[in-house]
Amino acid sequence: MEKQRKKEKPASSRQIFCLSGPLHLTSVDWDSFHDRRSVAASLVQGVYILERDRQENRKDPLAHAPAWWEFFNFQLFHILVDEVDNSIFGAIFQSKPCNFTYNHSSQSSPHYVIAFRGTINTSNTRSRDLKLDFLCVRNRLHESSRFQQAMQAAESLFSVYRNSSIWLTGHSLGSAISLLIGKNMTKMGYNVEAYLFNPPFLSTPVEGIKSERLKHGIRFTSSVVKAGLAFAVKGRNLRHEQNDPFTSLSSWRPYLFVNPSDLICSGYIGYFEHRKKMEEIGAGKIERVATQVGSLLSGSGLQRSESEPLHLIPSAYLTINLRHSPDFKHAHGIHQWWDNGFIGLSELHEYGPFVMDEKYLLR
Repeated sequence: MEKQRKKEKPASSRQIFCLSGPLHLTSVDWDSFHDRRSVAASLVQGVYILERDRQENRKDPLAHAPAWWEFFNFQLFHILVDEVDNSIFGAIFQSKPCNFTYNHSSQSSPHYVIAFRGTINTSNTRSRDLKLDFLCVRNRLHESSRFQQAMQAAESLFSVYRNSSIWLTGHSLGSAISLLIGKNMTKMGYNVEAYLFNPPFLSTPVEGIKSERLKHGIRFTSSVVKAGLAFAVKGRNLRHEQNDPFTSLSSWRPYLFVNPSDLICSGYIGYFEHRKKMEEIGAGKIERVATQVGSLLSGSGLQRSESEPLHLIPSAYLTINLRHSPDFKHAHGIHQWWDNGFIGLSELHEYGPFVMDEKYLLR
């Protein structure tokens, strides 16, 4: 009887679209960055709720997940199920023809969206998800069957629908999977648009240091050491940067969404800010070499690109949530990214001789 009561426990309002979803997006403008961000985050939430529905044995018409994509006129094209714990960790959504009423004729609109959820802290998924989190920290996520399954699904979709607009999106652990897939697909010559929410930054945690001068000093010293090490390993070959796998990704500009109060992803703020400062003081060459050191020392190429440090991204559109987060749960949550009252700062960071300082407030 007790088990039955647990199954009948009402779902959290966070899971129900009409209570916490972006109902204000009654008409999506695909040329609007705010709208694209909100839709991408909602589809990721749809994957979370797909797994929640499975755990609670909620099926149509009681399932809560469909509303998270049907509201935007998408349909479920394919579900990705982890072969280890049978949990749903991803999904592929296909836009419906009626999306033309949502300004879907815009070149900014997707035909397919591949979305991945992050960690779910319930008994059904906790063990498997935490093991994958640990692999992510150790930069070995590419070795997991979940990533390999996700990569195969993405490769199949891109190869069959290569002329279609395909998005990658994910949250937390799911954004790490999307990031790895995006790197691989870009090196294969595909055009990949990626929306990565709270992506893990797996490097020395210096964001907690209050002194900006000390943080910059630590990063500067690290860059000089890494650059020197890279020169020692590769020597003159570093002059041929076009052959380096890291440089080959420089044209890819994924959208990263981070919260400064979330230590899991906030490292990206300092990472890109440091690169800009190095350019400003005339040490851009040192920093460009230093940011390559991970891929250089791993000896990675196209076939081993997944062994590169996950957080090393040459270029990106970085969006920082400027609104106050009362706790870590809010700072790391997916819901903040479709909030109608969202206020953020976006900046394009490009890998090259100069960093484009293109900042603008989002409201």
